[in-house]
Amino acid sequence: MESKVRPLFWEGDWFSGHLMMIDQKELPHQELWLKMESAEEVADGIREMVVRGAPAIGIAAAFGVALGVRKAGDSFKSTSPETLALFEMLAATRPTAVNLFWALDRMKSCLAKLDQVSTKDRITAAFVEAQAINDEDRENNLEMGMQGAALLKDNVQILTHCNTGGLATGGYGTALGIIRSAFHVGKLKHVWVDETRPYLQGARLTAWECLQDEIPATLITDNMAGYFMQQGQVDAVIVGTDRVAANGDVANKIGTYSLAVLCKYHNIPFMIAAPLSTIDLNTPTGAEIPIEQRSSLEVTHIRGQAIAPAGITAAHPAFDVTPASLITAIVTEKGVAQAPYGESLKALFD
Repeated sequence: MESKVRPLFWEGDWFSGHLMMIDQKELPHQELWLKMESAEEVADGIREMVVRGAPAIGIAAAFGVALGVRKAGDSFKSTSPETLALFEMLAATRPTAVNLFWALDRMKSCLAKLDQVSTKDRITAAFVEAQAINDEDRENNLEMGMQGAALLKDNVQILTHCNTGGLATGGYGTALGIIRSAFHVGKLKHVWVDETRPYLQGARLTAWECLQDEIPATLITDNMAGYFMQQGQVDAVIVGTDRVAANGDVANKIGTYSLAVLCKYHNIPFMIAAPLSTIDLNTPTGAEIPIEQRSSLEVTHIRGQAIAPAGITAAHPAFDVTPASLITAIVTEKGVAQAPYGESLKALFD
C-alpha cells in the first residue's frame, strides 16, 4: 500500500544537508520544492502554509528544532534562552494543531539528555529523533488505514473534507489513508472531494493526490455535500482532525461541523481519523481548543485575485469544533474509539 505523495524529506547528511519541503501553496499547478536550511525558514514555512496538516506540521517543527541544534553547535544548552526561544518560535506558528506541541515536547525531552554529549552526537541524535517522528507517523497511518477500511462496507462511496493525505502527514495519510486502504482492498467505489473553502485544500491538494494514486474521485463545492447525501450517493464521511479533546470533541477544518450535522440528519456514519499524537487528553472539551483566525484576504481573494468587493469585511476561522455526540467513531493506529469517548480515548493510551 504505497503512495507517491510526501510533503517533505531530508536531503544529504545531518551536518550539511537540508530539509526539502514541497510548497503546497503552488499545488496543483507546479511541484515546487523549497530548501529549508534553518529553523527560521521552517517556522515561516509552517506559518505561511507551505506545509500544512497537523502531523506534517509536527514533523516539520521537529526538523526545525534539529536545524536549530545544528546552528547552535558547541554553544548548545537545552535550557539556554536561545533554545527556549527556538521552541517558542516554532510553537507560535499554528495554535490549533496539537501535533505541533506534541512533536516539540518530544524533541525537548530528547535534547534534555544531550547537554553532556559531543556536538556531533547531539546533532545526530536530534535529526535521528526528527526522522523517527516522520517514519513513525507514516507507519501509524498505514495501520490506521487498515483499521478504518475494515469498518467500511463493500462498494463504499465516501465524502471527505480538506486534505488528510500524504501531503498532510509523514506519508499515506489519515482520513485519505483510510480511503487509500479501502481502494487497495477493493472496497472503494468512489470519493467525493469537498473543495474546502476558503483555502481550497480539497480542490488543490486532495484532488491532486487522488489523481497521483489513481483513486476514483469527483470534486464538489462544499455546499453540494447535502445534495449528494440526499441522493443516496454518500455512504460515509471520513475526515481528519487537528485536535481531539478528552471528551471526543474534534477540531478540524472549517466546514467539518456542518458535514457532521448533515450526516446526523441523513443517518450516515461520520468518522474521524486521528493518530494518538492528535488526541489531547489535557484538553477537557472542544470549548478549550484555540481556534486559529487567519487572514480575511484568504476569503476575499483566490491566488491573489479579488473575488469580493473592496472594503467588505470577511471572517476566517480556520477550524470549527464538532461535538462528540455527532461522531460515529475515531480511528487511531491503536484501535477504534467509540462513545463514551471519555473512556474509550483514555483506554487507547493504557
